[in-house]
Amino acid sequence: MKIFNTLTRKKEEFVPVQEGKAGIYVCGPTVYDFIHIGNARPMIVFDTLRRYLEFRGYDVNYVSNFTDVDDKIIKRANEQGVDSTVISEKYIEECKKDMEALNVRPATTHPQATKEIPDMIKMVQDLIDKGHAYEKNGTVYFRVRSFPEYGKLSHKNIDDLESGHRDEKHALKVSGESEKEDSLDFVLWKPMKEGEPFWESPWGKGRPGWHLECSVMSKKYIGGTLDIHAGGEDLIFPHHENEIAQSEAANDTTFANYWMHNGFLKINNEKMSKSLGNFFTVRDICKKYDPQVLRFFMLTAQYRTPLNFSDELMEVAKASLLRITNAAKSLNDVVTSDKKDGAAFDDTAKEELNSYIKKFDEAMDDDLNTADAISAIFELVKYSNTKIKEGITSEYASKLYETLKTLSDVLGLKCEVKEEILDADILALIEERTAAKKNKDFARADAIRDELLSKGIILKDTREGVKWQRV
Repeated sequence: MKIFNTLTRKKEEFVPVQEGKAGIYVCGPTVYDFIHIGNARPMIVFDTLRRYLEFRGYDVNYVSNFTDVDDKIIKRANEQGVDSTVISEKYIEECKKDMEALNVRPATTHPQATKEIPDMIKMVQDLIDKGHAYEKNGTVYFRVRSFPEYGKLSHKNIDDLESGHRDEKHALKVSGESEKEDSLDFVLWKPMKEGEPFWESPWGKGRPGWHLECSVMSKKYIGGTLDIHAGGEDLIFPHHENEIAQSEAANDTTFANYWMHNGFLKINNEKMSKSLGNFFTVRDICKKYDPQVLRFFMLTAQYRTPLNFSDELMEVAKASLLRITNAAKSLNDVVTSDKKDGAAFDDTAKEELNSYIKKFDEAMDDDLNTADAISAIFELVKYSNTKIKEGITSEYASKLYETLKTLSDVLGLKCEVKEEILDADILALIEERTAAKKNKDFARADAIRDELLSKGIILKDTREGVKWQRV
């Protein structure tokens, strides 16, 4: 498998630190509100990466944090007159509900920043002891120029960064507000302000800086060197750049071998913004569309490609996903019919089926190209539909169904056919319609069919009885 490494700006063969294992750290959300669809893209993309590596036989240690101490959380808590933990705990649980709806598997570990403070204090002290950090009136700063490779991830030149900060540096010094040795230095530990949560430290009461949190949690739950560190491309600088500097300065080892960043999500070709009125949470979208449609949509483009969200594209995704689930249902109908006549699953059929699996694998091996992987699934869908029309045995249909289900599951898409328990009112309507037809009350039977259609249930009258499917 080849991965585009942001660090080297090229595709590289994935070679893990330990053979057969993969340690992945993905920056999670700051929990002060419901997650928005921009948050959902990395969750879905890197959950898919995890699923594919597991499909390939890797033992994956997947760690994704919750940032549960932050200015936004504190602001929301103060507005509502509650402790900040009330806000963070509430939205951690809401986030988990949305992740489950999107079929994003729980991480191996979901660390919370507030539960790892002692280790953060230790890392800060280590950096001070090594000369990479210094304290000024309760604030601890990282000395950026003490780390010669600063800028290697974002490919920014430190002199260019200094130039960009020159006016800011001058203004802060004139006003007497800057205590930094250098304007490029960033905060590791900040002193307590009135009404904020705090922890005791050697530098006084305070709380950790955002960048520090991920460095500590990733090391604790994965180890010295991560195989893959991932997140949105907006995190490359300064967040991930600062993580590298403080981690490698403190630990004297490579922080992460591969860096993966997903592209931005736009809404109708504009940046998502509350001021523009185009800010959507996952909950907002899932009121209109099944969460599986949103997941499918997020995978229709290769993860590094910018993605544009619109109602029109979601409708296309909905129709496309229905093609897959309908094909699965048709295959399952043949499987359950125990059909013995028709084409058998011979060596030729096996070879044809393997060709679709190969196309899928090749797409996913090429830097997680889910767009091409979906195309391979659609080729399998077309092949399956053709074979059903030509006539195949239940065994043949079973092989096709299991393959379709397996490949879809790698993408986190549910296509398996399960018996569903209908809402009692809907079940009663189906029974009433059956009775109406038996009594030749066709007007009532048609009215019930239309009513069920309005509820998203399509009925099909077959020799085996009434079959139905959701739309």
